[in-house]
Amino acid sequence: MSLEVLTKEDLQQFKIELLESIENLLQGKKTEEKLWLRTSEVRKLLNISSGTLQNLRINGTLPYSKIGGTLYYNYKDIQTLLMDCKH
Repeated sequence: MSLEVLTKEDLQQFKIELLESIENLLQGKKTEEKLWLRTSEVRKLLNISSGTLQNLRINGTLPYSKIGGTLYYNYKDIQTLLMDCKH
């Protein structure tokens, strides 16, 4: 049985590598965000009802696009809405 000794420098290097790996994972997740969301995804994201989402559409608070019978919402518009409502 062989014995390995870990030094402070070894632990410091491990810490740096671990933090870099976590950072890379988080950056990868950001690039996977969808540009356009469907109604059900927006409702789940904002935790609102269909009626509330309809009111946001009607009063122009949340812009949308309609293709066929499906409504799409731009993710950046949702972020803007949330930032505008932030106290």
